[in-house]
Amino acid sequence: MKNFKALATERYSVRKFDTKPVEQEKLDILLEAARLAPTAHNYQPQRLLVLNTTDSLNKLKDCTNGHFNAPLAIIVCYDNTVSWKREYDDADMGVVDASIVGAHLMFTVADIGLGTTWIAHFDPAKVRDTYNLPNNIIPVAIFPIGYPHPDCVPAPGHTKRFDVSDFTIYNSF
Repeated sequence: MKNFKALATERYSVRKFDTKPVEQEKLDILLEAARLAPTAHNYQPQRLLVLNTTDSLNKLKDCTNGHFNAPLAIIVCYDNTVSWKREYDDADMGVVDASIVGAHLMFTVADIGLGTTWIAHFDPAKVRDTYNLPNNIIPVAIFPIGYPHPDCVPAPGHTKRFDVSDFTIYNSF
């Protein structure tokens, strides 16, 4: 595994994939990374829907333009009957937990030589209907996953980042 800073610097959003399928061994590594992700109170509300058949991947095209014809996709969801709720305002931490799982997936994908991008632009109702999600399962993000196409490169603005001082406030706003 690369050191984290190198991994975070080098990974980029892959939106064009090779047709080579993702090996089960690599999928298993991704699922283990998701399993190890920290969650609020360790409630582990994450639920991952793996799309690895032609039929299930084709159905994804009805839910989002962000499928990019990847040979594998994972829809990261959470179970809102399991997720921790903050007592002061009843905020549901499931979306935070699912996002942490998503971050673990993204970095692990890059670390094992695959590519992905975080898709939030999807129709949750269509995802729910298409894949028979129960009402308590909330889809948060879709990750198309595969080997980057040989001519895939980072988007032009990929390396543009704010200076730390632009977003850091000490002690009080």
